[in-house]
Amino acid sequence: MDSITGINTESEIALTRTLRCPLCLCSEVQLVYKSSRKNLERDYISCLACNLVFVPSPFHLGREQEKERYLQHKNDINDPDYRGFLSRLSEQVIPYLAQGCSGLDYGAGPGPALAAMLEEKGYEMKIYDPHFHQDASVLETVYDFIVCTETAEHFSSPARDFSLLNSVLAPGGLLGVMTSVLYKQINFQNWYYRLDPTHLSFYTPETMKWIGKRWDWLVTSPVENVYLFRKPNI
Repeated sequence: MDSITGINTESEIALTRTLRCPLCLCSEVQLVYKSSRKNLERDYISCLACNLVFVPSPFHLGREQEKERYLQHKNDINDPDYRGFLSRLSEQVIPYLAQGCSGLDYGAGPGPALAAMLEEKGYEMKIYDPHFHQDASVLETVYDFIVCTETAEHFSSPARDFSLLNSVLAPGGLLGVMTSVLYKQINFQNWYYRLDPTHLSFYTPETMKWIGKRWDWLVTSPVENVYLFRKPNI
């Protein structure tokens, strides 16, 4: 049976002593939830420094298992409902963009609909996805803006991914992230978002503020589950 827990057994204490947060690398972590649901047996750990909730690596799926799961998603590039969902981010990003800006869709998935939507608006887009669009050469340049939709929750090492995003974002550039945020009013036990076995990193508003501070980005959240990060124009 699933359970919400604190660190209250010697085995749990021993477990957390071996863990570091994959975002801030802090070792001050605690077990907050243990799932014994069939096909979802895993622990959820909370970082006391940046407030990220994460799933430790022993519970991660293999690469092929991940890909099979992603292919179950219905991300049709021509699906108006899917486009409407993605527009929750694009509508917040576009007002900050000059015509002809170059952008990167990071974690585009098998159907890069957001990149297509932005190209239709006149922006030059590149796409990258570690499973479906693996041309790493697109990560060797810099972009005026980056969009990252329903992707950050899949990061097994968010420190690595956000560092990479910072390196390919031009000074003054904009990073738009859309992911279901773990707001205080959410009951984690009943939260649908934790039930996907490919979801590994869950961000609180405090985590988003920490990310902004770490990479010196200006942080805003214009609508629920959307965060915009502005890189300084140095």
